[in-house]
Amino acid sequence: MNDTEILDLYWARDPRAISESQFCYGRYCHSIAFHILRDREDSDECVNDTWLRAWNSIPPGRPNRLAIFLGTITRNLSLDRLKKRRAAKRGHGEMELALDELAECVPTARSTEDEVETAELSRMIDRFLHTLPGRECSVFLRRYWYVEEYAEIAERYHMKLNTVKTSLFRTRVKLKKFLEQEGIVL
Repeated sequence: MNDTEILDLYWARDPRAISESQFCYGRYCHSIAFHILRDREDSDECVNDTWLRAWNSIPPGRPNRLAIFLGTITRNLSLDRLKKRRAAKRGHGEMELALDELAECVPTARSTEDEVETAELSRMIDRFLHTLPGRECSVFLRRYWYVEEYAEIAERYHMKLNTVKTSLFRTRVKLKKFLEQEGIVL
């Protein structure tokens, strides 16, 4: 079943929308959750919560790309769960390490009033990612979106561990320079 058909099921309030979402995107969403949480049960719960959140969001919204929509919901739910259980104790601290690496070049939102600026920052980062060569962009996303460990990325792309670390460092430097040129004060 394609995305349009699944979205039509959501719009018709047909419960098959959830089972079709699970069938098409369950492994994808679980992978996102597991890379953040490092816990099978918590990941399963976040994925199940993803279907509920999607059910409650469609309608009124109709996402252009269902995979990205569901992946974003899963990621946000997983990050919320991670904050609650203090990842440094049970999540191997990988998320904090990834966020610390990005902190040098990406400002953090200070309050809810900054949501508009945060959305603009998101658009700028998206533009930046489109300037990168495919592999460099993929490595960056694997680390900072999917929160994969360096070793996983190295294995996935047949790279040496130090090459991955160096590539990510250089990409962060490029990101920082790009954002400064766009007027973002770091």
